[in-house]
Amino acid sequence: MLLVVIIFQSSVTMAKEVVLLDFWPSMFGMRVRIALAEKGIKYEYKEEDLKNKSPLLLEMNPINKQIPVLIHNGKPVCESLIIVQYIDEVWNDKSPLLPSDPYQRAQARFWADFVDKKVYGASRKVWSTTGEEQEAGKKEFFEILKTLEVELGDKPYFGGETFGYVDLSFITFYSWFHTYEVLGNINIEAECPKIIAWAKRCLQKESVAKTLPDQKKVYEAVAQMRRRFVSE
Repeated sequence: MLLVVIIFQSSVTMAKEVVLLDFWPSMFGMRVRIALAEKGIKYEYKEEDLKNKSPLLLEMNPINKQIPVLIHNGKPVCESLIIVQYIDEVWNDKSPLLPSDPYQRAQARFWADFVDKKVYGASRKVWSTTGEEQEAGKKEFFEILKTLEVELGDKPYFGGETFGYVDLSFITFYSWFHTYEVLGNINIEAECPKIIAWAKRCLQKESVAKTLPDQKKVYEAVAQMRRRFVSE
């Protein structure tokens, strides 16, 4: 009984020492939230105003001054994919996100990095630009999605039979798909049906469904942000 109490107290203490600095529409912050949910880690959530960044954010991430930042035992970890890997290593007793095999783990990191470097840049052009730049962005965006469809193949998830690191890295963009479609005048399902079918499978997971915000709410927020990029 004493051992059970000690373990319980230890887990409660650890939960109190986990803080996430985030901004709700951020697909990068969503990655961390899903990872924490997958591991069953309780944490304190602090919403950031990116126009008026908190002293804590500036202290914890003085180099990039960006969210998300995970603070664990008073120590910050920055950059979403690095944070997710950190979470997977620290809380390694359940729901592994990265494969145990070194080669498969390297492949997962490659494709997550591909999502980071390719999907964000192209998708940003879809919603934040107009004219020829937007058309080029849309073409690039679909080329990237189709590359990901090839990698997915006939597997339920990118890593195989179970939801993992690459899925977590990419699924958060799905909450922005409605925004891309409205502002870019595109139909993602018509062009990339496998991606939409995969996304719906991911949404069957509680950690994903409860983390991803409503797509129309994201659109409303992005439509306001877009005014800073596109003259009306």
